[in-house]
Amino acid sequence: MATSAGIAALAMGATTGAAAAGSQNAAMAAPAVSSVAAGYSHTCAIPVDGTLWCWGNNYNGQLGDGTTTNRTTPVRIGDATTWASIDAGMSYNCAIRTDGTLWCWGNNRRGQLGDGTTTNRTAPVRVGDGTTWASVSAGEGHACAIRTDGTLWCWGFNRNAQLGIGSDVQNVLAPMRIGTAANWASVTAGFAHTCATRTDGTLWCWGDSSNGQLGVGSMTFKSTPTQVGTATTWSGVTAGYTHTCAVRTDGTLWCWGENGYGQLGVSGIHQSTPVQVGTATTWSAVRASDDSSCAVRTDGSLWCWGNNMAGQLGDGTTTHRFAPTRVGTATTWTNRIVVTYHACVIRTDGSLWCWGNNLAGQLGDGTTTDRSAPAQLSLPG
Repeated sequence: MATSAGIAALAMGATTGAAAAGSQNAAMAAPAVSSVAAGYSHTCAIPVDGTLWCWGNNYNGQLGDGTTTNRTTPVRIGDATTWASIDAGMSYNCAIRTDGTLWCWGNNRRGQLGDGTTTNRTAPVRVGDGTTWASVSAGEGHACAIRTDGTLWCWGFNRNAQLGIGSDVQNVLAPMRIGTAANWASVTAGFAHTCATRTDGTLWCWGDSSNGQLGVGSMTFKSTPTQVGTATTWSGVTAGYTHTCAVRTDGTLWCWGENGYGQLGVSGIHQSTPVQVGTATTWSAVRASDDSSCAVRTDGSLWCWGNNMAGQLGDGTTTHRFAPTRVGTATTWTNRIVVTYHACVIRTDGSLWCWGNNLAGQLGDGTTTDRSAPAQLSLPG
């Protein structure tokens, strides 16, 4: 991204005709982005050079630049060039470096930074001394991560048993291992529930289930990982505010939980077990947060549904959608999708596109104007 001294340029305009051609040229010229994360009202990204950039709301220090000043354009975080991946919670972030170390910063009221304290951090702080962290997911007030040995670790807020360690402890200030399994493949932390897949294709969820978001046919919380059905073909899962979506190896898409805004991609009320979304068998990845969901198909097309109050579905409107709605006509979207009340997606050329709520400058275009369709955030060369 760009620093406050090197302002990012936003290539805007229609996605068809000459304006689209200009955007495509800008995309080809811009440095490629490898990872992106979106919190409630802030965004962070890692270009392929391993630097880290954040922008938007900074009330809790979630931008990591040592201040609590909001930024409407990207600011570089530190001078490290070894950042590999990042995920954002509501007002904090956790990221992994190429050396396998884990770092978090921002709001720490519930111990979600994992540094053994409840002190907010305005710059990245290392979590423990481990060097084998492989992936991390940041929820509203808790986070979970997987190590290279396949073990699962969680920390932060546990009022709804979202850490998977039982419900006796309300806050855990440092990573705690969950169970004894060593075959965890992916994990996703939602508002007050968590889901994860194992290498055998099984799916497990735990925590709050008041809206059926665990998918286990019950509205009662589960204090430890509980298997969702008996299927062994789950390939990816994402936890939103009170709903969950997942894809299977056969390319089908499934969602469950609260459906007040259509975030399940189907009509009707909440669902306490997985329900298939449409009949398509070409879904490759899905991402959910708050009350919206977005997914990409194998043909590179992007689809979003659910809450659209700030234009976060990217279809040019603010109309809620109860079924997947295609975002433009592009077929170059990747599975690196993030969506809250704003959304960002990386394309196959490494260009970064964002839209939706921009009240705190989280779209990075130097304004606080919402956008209901994708616009490219071009990085300096």
